[in-house]
Amino acid sequence: MRFLFFRLGDFYELFHEDAIQAAQLLEITLTKRGKGDDAIPMCGVPYHSAESYIDKIIEKGYKIAVCEQVEDPREAKGVVKRDVVRVITPGTVMEGRALSAEENHYIAALSFHKDKIAYAKSDLTTGETEAGIVTDELVELERVLFIDGMKELIVSHDYPGDLKSWLKAVPFTVSFDDQDTIPEPLQSLYDGQDEAIEKAVGRVWSYLSETQKRSLDHLQPVTVRMSQQFMQMDAHTRRNLELTSSLIDRTKKVTLFGLLDETKTAMGSRRLRRWIESPLYHQQAIERRWNLNKLKDEMLERVNIQDALQNVYDLERLVGKVAYGNVNARELVQLKRSLQQAPSIFEAVNKLGIEGRAVTKEAELCEALADHLQNALVDEPPISTKDGGMIRKGFHEQLDEYREANENGKTWLSNLEREEREKSSIKTLKIGYNRVFGYYLEVSRGQSHLVPDYFERKQTLTNAERYVTPELKDMERKILDAQEKMEVLEYDLFVQIRETTKAQITKIQQLAKVISYIDVLQGFAVVSENRRFTRPTFTDDRTLNLVNSRHPVVEVTIPAGDYVANDVHLHEEREMLLITGPNMAGKSTYMRQVAIISIMAQIGCYVPCDTAQLPRFDRIFTRIGAADDLVSGQSTFMVEMVETEYALNQATNNSLILLDEIGRGTSTYDGMALAQAIIEFIHERVRAKTLFSTHYHELTVLEEELETLDNVHVKAEEEDGNVVFLHRVEAGRADKSYGIHVAKLASLPTEVTDRAETLLRTYESEQPTAPVQERTEPMPDEQLTLFEEPKRAEKVKEPKPTTDRELAQLKEELQQLDVLHLTPFEALEKLYEWQRKLR
Repeated sequence: MRFLFFRLGDFYELFHEDAIQAAQLLEITLTKRGKGDDAIPMCGVPYHSAESYIDKIIEKGYKIAVCEQVEDPREAKGVVKRDVVRVITPGTVMEGRALSAEENHYIAALSFHKDKIAYAKSDLTTGETEAGIVTDELVELERVLFIDGMKELIVSHDYPGDLKSWLKAVPFTVSFDDQDTIPEPLQSLYDGQDEAIEKAVGRVWSYLSETQKRSLDHLQPVTVRMSQQFMQMDAHTRRNLELTSSLIDRTKKVTLFGLLDETKTAMGSRRLRRWIESPLYHQQAIERRWNLNKLKDEMLERVNIQDALQNVYDLERLVGKVAYGNVNARELVQLKRSLQQAPSIFEAVNKLGIEGRAVTKEAELCEALADHLQNALVDEPPISTKDGGMIRKGFHEQLDEYREANENGKTWLSNLEREEREKSSIKTLKIGYNRVFGYYLEVSRGQSHLVPDYFERKQTLTNAERYVTPELKDMERKILDAQEKMEVLEYDLFVQIRETTKAQITKIQQLAKVISYIDVLQGFAVVSENRRFTRPTFTDDRTLNLVNSRHPVVEVTIPAGDYVANDVHLHEEREMLLITGPNMAGKSTYMRQVAIISIMAQIGCYVPCDTAQLPRFDRIFTRIGAADDLVSGQSTFMVEMVETEYALNQATNNSLILLDEIGRGTSTYDGMALAQAIIEFIHERVRAKTLFSTHYHELTVLEEELETLDNVHVKAEEEDGNVVFLHRVEAGRADKSYGIHVAKLASLPTEVTDRAETLLRTYESEQPTAPVQERTEPMPDEQLTLFEEPKRAEKVKEPKPTTDRELAQLKEELQQLDVLHLTPFEALEKLYEWQRKLR
């Protein structure tokens, strides 16, 4: 839905259906214009406070067409000319509370060209645009679009039909536009050869041009994202690892972003968020960031940088407002103050040696522009650009003359007031001004009998009379003429200053990039020092060796010194860890910290370990936690299988896979069979570094069958009938899960837990266990109590012989199977189906 904001004087008015909807949405009064059957619904919001009302509408996903007066009412002949000057959409907001200082504000577009899907995403507030190619899998689309700050997606009306339900469920506004040609003024900003990407860029930029109806000089050249440059993580992985938002309250508290965000500027905070969402893969680029982490040990230089950064405003968005034409003098002063800090920042960074100079050489300081703004603008200008008071005295000779005339006029008025008061003996006499009557002499009603004959009555009020004199009217013309000329000239000078700044946009944007880069890295240095992080190293043989590793986010949430650090060792002969242990013992934390540490290393940060040697991971996959996908209508188990399937299909031997209790969403035997099949598939086919936690203790015998799989467990001890979780990871398998004990810790009624223990003993004595393939002495599938030792499993009954008819049927199915078009996961399902029939 689109609302039309129609400017009438000091209000934006809405009419007809727009008025009815807006009045309800904004909780404002709905009135009518006209009478009888011709009356039309109407409501309005004040022009000067419209931003808050616009924010409310945009937050609901609606759009607003702003219709302004485009000529001076004083010069208009007849009806004042009006036109739509801008369409505000969720993805094209330039100000207001809809903008978050800590995250980008993205609008994206998709193009479907031949056999490719391309995307382009722009941030209108900063001018950045990124584009790339994705596969036709929804998981890949979600990987690039389901990010913090995504507000709007543009697709053509002829989008693929299988995206229909997906587009209805996405958490941002979907708009439709068939135009996919890059606007002529912007064509030089994309020099790539990929037609699909060009169409995606064309779609988003033509939409921006169409809705904003002005030049977009701050748009920067397109950054084409190559997947091999970055570690890939799908949206589920980013969410499961709580990288930038908590699973509980969706805020940055208790997230990696919240921990590492020691930045001093808004643009530094946004850059950090982007780094965390897209860690690097190229070793040289990563080590370049590590090298600037030497600020950790250079306290003096770090403090100097931090002091300067404290006075740097949001250069990226200030530049956007300069290009957009809605910057005010106060914001230009903020830009000036930011530019004035750059020399101090660069000087401190250069003292770090060759690594520092390599960073600062990428931008110019813009000192000439900073000096120009310093000379042109007063230190504390008003927000309005039309009422004067912006330009510094001495900057422009003619303006100074107008100001002097204006000041002399005010002095003359003050003298006139004193003289008339003395001559007439009217103590209440004073000179005032308003836009309707101009300057006047005001006398209280009680002293009006003292008014001299040459006073000409102008206006009668309840308690006073207002007068003019020929002398006052003559001076009024001179004062107002000087004031009008002064205001017009001052605004013209401001526009010139704005255009001078606009000409330097590219240099300022590059400087902003360097400053935000430095800001993130000084923040890394602060966190590394405070949290005892160490510099990691990369290995060429895919070895991962973490000594006393810690989950950095969990560590800060518990009392100092209470966190139990653990080692993690993976190499060519030990690629998989099968993790068992009680609930609440820390299996998931142990798994997550390996991923978190890997991400930290690849964004260029030091890591929470005593020693850290690790490979560069091209992808990280996780299946952690259990929750239905309410948006798509998928059950917990289906979500689990979809995420697992994606990992099995996309992982390489340079990937990291974390799978937490796969199979728990279905029956015991189904779950165990799937878990074993998945483990075997990863072991034999994928060869990725894998951490696999499970409560199926029977699977621990796979250590004997799979040469690169090792068992580890999270230690727990029993003391006086209670369980103590030690959170220490040791070699070997766990004997117990302590599920009923955890239920007691959760304060379930005693009647429930007592009954559960009784039922458990019954199940353990009656239920045979599921066999694990190739195992001769299967472990029992049981939930042990605190004080029982595990029983030896009874010998599993031999399955009934398979009949010739069943074998023939299986043979026929096998012959007809199209193995070339089976996904790995479909193959696993088929194998499991046959295995079940043979039993």
